Amino acid sequence: MSDKKIKILFRHRSMEMGGVEKVLLSLLNNLDKNIFDMTVCLNLNQGELRDQFPSHVRKVFISKGREDFSKNNFIQKIQLFTRNFKQKQAEKKPKIAQNILNEYYDVEIATTYAVYDAVLNSVNKKSKKIGWLHSDLSLSGFDPLRDNILAQLKKFNFIIYGSKQSKNVLSVNFPEIKLPQGQVVLNAIPIDELKRRANEFSVDYEGITTFVSVGRLHYRKGYKTLIEAHKSLLLKGFPHQIIIIGNGEDHTYLSNRAEELKIQDTFRLLGTLSNPYPYVKNADFYIMPSESEGWPLIIAETLILQKPIIATNVGGIPELITHKKNGYLINYNADEMCDAMKTFIMDKILITNIRKELKNSEKIFDNEKIFKDVETIILNLNNNQTKV
Repeated sequence: MSDKKIKILFRHRSMEMGGVEKVLLSLLNNLDKNIFDMTVCLNLNQGELRDQFPSHVRKVFISKGREDFSKNNFIQKIQLFTRNFKQKQAEKKPKIAQNILNEYYDVEIATTYAVYDAVLNSVNKKSKKIGWLHSDLSLSGFDPLRDNILAQLKKFNFIIYGSKQSKNVLSVNFPEIKLPQGQVVLNAIPIDELKRRANEFSVDYEGITTFVSVGRLHYRKGYKTLIEAHKSLLLKGFPHQIIIIGNGEDHTYLSNRAEELKIQDTFRLLGTLSNPYPYVKNADFYIMPSESEGWPLIIAETLILQKPIIATNVGGIPELITHKKNGYLINYNADEMCDAMKTFIMDKILITNIRKELKNSEKIFDNEKIFKDVETIILNLNNNQTKV
């Protein structure tokens, strides 16, 4: 191999706390910096993780984040309008990003479908393009987006799938679509760091049976259904509380609904926290009520923290959880959520058996292999002369 480093550009939207963002940071921290010269270009320099990039990685951005906006509401509106205009211009004119980068790259990687166009429309026609797919495109929520995403995927040199399910669903549901070569690469888990952060402080739930959930407050995450299940279980005489860590567009609805149901003291929205892991570690159980998922990093992290999990049987979740062995799988509806939480509260033998199985969770995750797989994909693609 040549002594010259392979120049990699990662394109990403912003750095709010999320699974993809944590995967990106994990890659940047662990890909061989002696082989790869890495740059990240954010559309928005925004989010709790925006300053967490390792020092050897160059970060640039097209627009400032909300954190940099004025506190004055009127000026804020002007800044937001200006930023939106700049983003639309950048979408139409790839040279805007290129002028900011002022470099050409051997490999350009789109971390999610939101930035597929940013990579595919790069002014650098010689670079190899990789698209990362974390989603189940067969879901109805993708109906208005699916044709465009599939058309974009066909243009990449290589596709990395975040789960077996996200790959298999394409061949089963869209067999007529001819896609480029691809490979399933599961998300890496920084196990030692996860354990350290989970022990940074203690959380006292004051003896109340507690289910915790970490996720964006978005309709696909199922919290509108979970709040109804929670109320039903309380009415059946099973006291407990649900702690939700995260923020999003459903915050106002959930907050108002909790007040309507008079459960604001037991259905608690804590917002986004920089370190949610002590809340997970000190809770009794974890619950993921999602309508759809890819390969959820938080489920893997919760398994490592040895916390019994209730989760919907969607996306890549059954690749991680075996029903009644290391967790509990349900269909997406309020009755099943309610019944599952009741089972976790009442069935001590089941929970004891699940806790025993969870002691083996770390064996599932081979981080070294995951990083090597990504490195091999990039090296092989860089040495291949195939063009988009």
